[in-house]
Order: sequence, then structure tokens, then C-alpha cells
Amino acid sequence: MRIETITSAQNRKVKELLTLVEKSKARSAAGLFVVEGQRELGHCLDAGFIPETLFICGEVMAVQNNAVNDCPASGQSCTGAKTGHLAENIEGKDGLDALVAKAEALNPRLGVVQIPAFLYEKVAYRGSTEGIIAEVHSVSRSLDDLRLGESPLVMVLESVEKPGNLGAVLRSADAAGADAVIVCDPLTDIWNPNLIRSSVGAVFSVPVAVCTSADAIAFLKKRGIRILTAQLQDSEWYYDTDMTGATALVMGTESTGLTQAWRDSADAHIKIPMLGRLDSLNVSVSAAVLLYEAVRQRKGGN
Repeated sequence: MRIETITSAQNRKVKELLTLVEKSKARSAAGLFVVEGQRELGHCLDAGFIPETLFICGEVMAVQNNAVNDCPASGQSCTGAKTGHLAENIEGKDGLDALVAKAEALNPRLGVVQIPAFLYEKVAYRGSTEGIIAEVHSVSRSLDDLRLGESPLVMVLESVEKPGNLGAVLRSADAAGADAVIVCDPLTDIWNPNLIRSSVGAVFSVPVAVCTSADAIAFLKKRGIRILTAQLQDSEWYYDTDMTGATALVMGTESTGLTQAWRDSADAHIKIPMLGRLDSLNVSVSAAVLLYEAVRQRKGGN
């Protein structure tokens, strides 16, 4: 494990980290994405993703743990007295040692960079991330990678634009025990930091495939998975539709809905009752409603 301290915003590693946070093309070109927070990073490492570099700020950890322990003022180094070791005020904070050990087991050449609070605030995508940010190697997510059982429950999303919505759907999919999430013709990449944050790490635990709508339709038809499209026109109530067998719940954007290809390929069109003045729910809320209806039916609920 290589440990160093960086205190300048002009440092190459800091600039590269910031670019990965902000630019989808940079993430794609480098084959890296950014994970913030001990919880999210723990899920990431548990799923076997390979970390490249950890950026750690003892000041932020101390503040968030209400244990300053003589941490230097903002803008100063948090380096401990022992060269080659993590700072004393960092070690042992909320299982950080175990997290670093797990990361090093996955990558013996892991880099660890200690940064002061003013740099951490510059590169962090959000607050309250327990003072740790990681650069992690991305992997391809294709339909060929999915391993589905006899009666899978699959969530399909077409052209969802907002990463926060996609992340929230992944979180619901994990909670409902869905077998996979298929992201068709995405308008955001699945390694977007906001998506990772809103999924609370579910993007690492739920099998995800990224593909075109045409490929997804062919994939589902070939495996005899019933396609249920969420739409207002020519639809039946979602709770009157059988979801006990192999089922794909398909949702589109809030503004335009699903493309005609999905409507034409559907085995049934389903809708959620809207009893107020609005005609739709947020896509992540709708996804949760439909997923848990499938759970209810599969558990023999009435």
C-alpha cells in the first residue's frame, strides 16, 4: 500500500479525481468511477470491485464522529507522526482500518492519499461522506452477464435521464429482491456519483445490464419473461395483473413515457391509480409501487 499526503489543489491526482466526479466521458475513458462514503465503498468492495486509490480526510472524519482529537485546522495536513502509516487521528474511525484492509486485499498496489478538509470539500460530490473517497475500476454491464432463475423479477428502465431517479429505483430493486435491473438507452451513465449516492450502494448489489431497448426486448422474449409496461393508455390496474411468474416491469421517462417498441412488445399494459389532479408519480416511486406489488403476489398476499 502506497501512502502519501497531498495539500495542493493543483496536484495532478486531485485534478484527475475532480474530473472523474464531474465528467462521464472521463469516467468512460479512464475506466474508473468515484465512490464516496464508508457505507457505499463497503458495498462496492463486497461486490468485488477493484479500488485504485483512496482519498482520506481525517479532519472530516473527526468532525463527523464528534471526536476532533487534536485534528489540525482546515487547510493543514492530517498526517500522523509515523511516516508510511495512516494518521493516528484517522485509524480506527468507524471501521476505516477494516475498509482499507479489504481494499488492499483486492488491490495490493492500492494508493492511499491523505488530504486536508479544504481539498476534500473541493472534490467531494456531497457532504456527510465520512471523509473517504475512492477511485474504483469500472466493469462492463451487459445482458450476457445476467444470470436469471426460473421466475425472475426484472425492472426495466428506458431513457431515464436523472441519475438520482435511477439510483432510487436500484435501491428499491435491491429492497424488493429483484433479480436484475435493465437500463435501456440511458441518458446518464451508471457510474454517475449521484446515482451511486441515491442507490446507497445498490448499484453494486443488484445485477445491472445496460443495452438498447431492441436488445432488451429480444432478451426478454427469448426467455419467456412477461413484459408489463407502465402506461396510462389501454391499461389495467397493476394489482389486477399477474406478476407471480417471470415478469419484467418496464417504465419510461416521466415526460414522454415509453417508446412505441415497448408498447407493441408488451404482454400487458398496467397503470397505478391517480386519485388527485396529477396524472403520474415520480418514476422511482412508481417503480417501488410495482416492485412491491410483485413481492406481495409472490408471497401469496391478498
